[in-house]
Order: sequence, then C-alpha cells, then structure tokens
Amino acid sequence: MQITPLSPEDPSSLGDFDLLGRIGQGGMGQVFLGESLGGEPAAVKVIKPSIVDSESRQRFAQEIEVLKTIWGPRIAAFLGADAEADQPWLATEYVDGPDLARHVGTHGPLPSVLTAALGAILAEALSAVHTQGLLHRDLKPANVLLGPNGPKIIDFGLAAFTESHVSLTAPNQVVGTPICMAPEQAAGLKPLTGAVDVYALGAVLLFAATGHYPHEAATPYMVFHLVTDPDTTPDLSGAPSELMPLLTGMLAHNAEDRSSLTDVVQQCRSIIEAHGMKIAQARRKLTAHTAGQQHTSASADDSPISSRLAPASDAPGTETAPAAQDTPVPPGPPTPSPTVVEVSRLADPAGQDSLSPTPPAQRDPSDPFAREQSAPGCPPKASRRPGEASSSPRHSLQARRTAERLRAAYAARAPF
Repeated sequence: MQITPLSPEDPSSLGDFDLLGRIGQGGMGQVFLGESLGGEPAAVKVIKPSIVDSESRQRFAQEIEVLKTIWGPRIAAFLGADAEADQPWLATEYVDGPDLARHVGTHGPLPSVLTAALGAILAEALSAVHTQGLLHRDLKPANVLLGPNGPKIIDFGLAAFTESHVSLTAPNQVVGTPICMAPEQAAGLKPLTGAVDVYALGAVLLFAATGHYPHEAATPYMVFHLVTDPDTTPDLSGAPSELMPLLTGMLAHNAEDRSSLTDVVQQCRSIIEAHGMKIAQARRKLTAHTAGQQHTSASADDSPISSRLAPASDAPGTETAPAAQDTPVPPGPPTPSPTVVEVSRLADPAGQDSLSPTPPAQRDPSDPFAREQSAPGCPPKASRRPGEASSSPRHSLQARRTAERLRAAYAARAPF
C-alpha cells in the first residue's frame, strides 16, 4: 500500500498516536497511518476541521460507540478515539494489504475455490456481528481488506442495531452503496434484518469471482431502479457454474428467500470439499494467494512500516469515503459512476422520493476511509494541535526522522 507524506497543515499526533503519513483522504475526512507509544501501527480517522459541528460530532460519537461493541478475529479492532477533541479522531487496527476491489482490479477475479473460502470467512464474521445485535449495512469490496493474516471487515460507520430505536439515519433516508445494497434497504423498508448483509455478501462474492456487480448502470438512480425492480434478476454472467446456486440464494430479491449465513458457510464448505480440500486449507490458500500477489516494498526483516512511506508526488491523493456517510445532502445531478457513490433517498415536500448522490469525490475503489478497524484500546486522550509540544517523550526515533524527512520533501515540492 502506498502511504503518502503528511502535509504541513496535518497534525503530528493525535492522542497517543504519532502520525507518520496519509493513507487516504475524502470530502469529509482524512485517514492517517499512526503509531502508538508501543510502536503499534494504526489507521487514524479524522474529521476535517471545516465540517466539525455538533451534528458531525454526535454521529462520530455514535460510530465510536458502535465500534466498541464489535469484536472478532475477522473484524478490524478498535484502538481508541476522542469525539470531543478539536479534531475528532478514531484509531483502529491497521491492516497492511489492499482491499478486495483493488486486488480484483489489479490481479483479476479469484478462482472459485478461493471465492468460496472468502465467502465462508466473511459469512462467519458477519454472523458474529449479527449475534452482537448489529448489522453492517454497507458491506462492499472496498470494506474487505486482504491482510497478511487473511481478510478482515472494516468500516462500520453505517452499522445499526437490529430491531432497535437506535439509528444513525433519519426516517425516509436510505444510505449505502447501491451496487451492493439489498432491495429492501434500497426501498427504505424498516426494520432491516440480517438478510441485507447476506445480499451484500453475495454481491461481494460475485464481484470477487467475476469483477462485476449484480446490477450496474450509468447512474445511481438507474442502479436503484434495477435493484428494487422484482422483475430484474441479478447479472450472474461469468460466474463459475459451481458458484451459481450459492450466489442465486444470496441475491434473491425477497429477504425471506435468501440463504442464512449458516447456509452460506455450509455451501462454501461443500464447494471447497468438492475440490478435495478442507476449509482450513482453502483459507490458508486464499491468504497465500492474495499476499503473494501483493507488491511489498518492505524487506523481510522487522523494519518499521514508516520506512515504506512513499515520496510525495504530483498525483492527486487517494479519495476516501466521508466520515459520516449518512449525512443528508441536497439533491444534485447524477454522478456517472454508480459503483463508487453512496446515495441518500430523501423525501421531498410533495411526498415523492428523490435520490441524491453524496458529493462526487473521485474515490479510489480501495476506499481507504474504510481502513478503520478495531480491539480493546486505550482511553481517549486530548488531541495535540499541530506544532504543540508533546507531554511525553517521543518514540520510534527512526519513524520520527522519516516523518520529518517526508515533511521536508513535501514542502519542497509544494506550489506555495
């Protein structure tokens, strides 16, 4: 993964985390590569100062509280946060690897047996999330990171409690990624059930196996129409025949007709066993396959991640998803690419629903804002403003020197 240098206006630290570089940026926030006092790498998500207000703080605080309740070996771990800081921040486990969207875009679709292994892993992880009374609600390839120890699910910013009055969205509002959204979610039906995550996982597995989604069109509006139309069947072209029953059951239009996550795991196991493999072997093969195809510039020793920071370039930074993706936005013209747009359905005064995309952001398919992750962490600390002296000795001398060198390189190339 390419990590770009900090810009001069970026903070040097937040809480107990030193910031070493930028992972991605977007319309509403920034994700940094951070390092804890003990040298633990972290993805540190920050809301831009220009949009910090009482509402954004409240939503950010809700996201933090949701993340604190989620745990599991395939869920990126919560490390710490401070929603009351001058710059609200959230630190999660850093997964050193590309997301599924970028991997498929670079290396092509996964073989069917590895797609089945991915399905079993993610279905089991989502099942654990549902057991905790939560739904992900925005599972997509960009929210599946392929790390050195296997895939992990990230970005629970839209997660909501099932059958609960607690919600991160307002009535008559639908938020998510239309290409992976279940029909009932796109139609604004409530309450939602775990079937929405089953559908989204089916869309993710179809993409992993073919490189395309169940429904694709020129605009988000057209995608919404295709998703919600019961007479329009998902496009399963190119999917291996052995995956067709699995994908068909997961992408059923009616929620009650979809497979359960337990059934998904069992079907994935059957596909793997038909290849003469055990599930544990397939999981290891998946990790070896994705890790082996990743370009790694770090040496095999214990050199710090900071040594892999890329020099500043003239290319624009990677765009990321907004910190609060479910914030309503005024209606606007459709964006040309439905595959990377979060869309809100807002009720207009006349009682008709109007779809409005979030501000176009030219987002990278890897969606690094999704690179937030989570484990029991430290208590929140007050943030230090850029340039403010630290109250504790700095750590990782090599990391500090690297960050200083990159700051100087960035400043030398800056147009101001």
